[in-house]
Amino acid sequence: MLKDYFPLLVLIAVVVGFVVFNLVFSAIVGKSRRSRGKGSTYESGMRSPSDPARGRFSVKFFLVAVLFILFDIESVFLLPWGLNLKALSFHRLADGTLAATGNGPFLLAEMLTFLGILVLGFLYVWKKGGLEWD
Repeated sequence: MLKDYFPLLVLIAVVVGFVVFNLVFSAIVGKSRRSRGKGSTYESGMRSPSDPARGRFSVKFFLVAVLFILFDIESVFLLPWGLNLKALSFHRLADGTLAATGNGPFLLAEMLTFLGILVLGFLYVWKKGGLEWD
């Protein structure tokens, strides 16, 4: 059973090793410059602790953020499709023509439909000016 989880354990070990290496390397090599501004409690851009905690954002900011998340999540659906594309195999018939076997034609039609709807939505948002950042 442990054999099934070995690739996952290797991935976790590589990720943890990468994080530890970057933290140690940046602490050793990185320059530490002390300044009055960095020593201040409110170096994050606030002028004083009495400023309001929440500033106003334009609706365009939220629209672009939501559209980014929408298209980003939809692009994640391409990964399983790409991994299952091996099911699309061709074989040569006796008359020399190629014929698709397996679920390949169905997967291809499904993904082309999905990408077509995605492109139509993108073009609609682009035409309406939803991606304009003023």
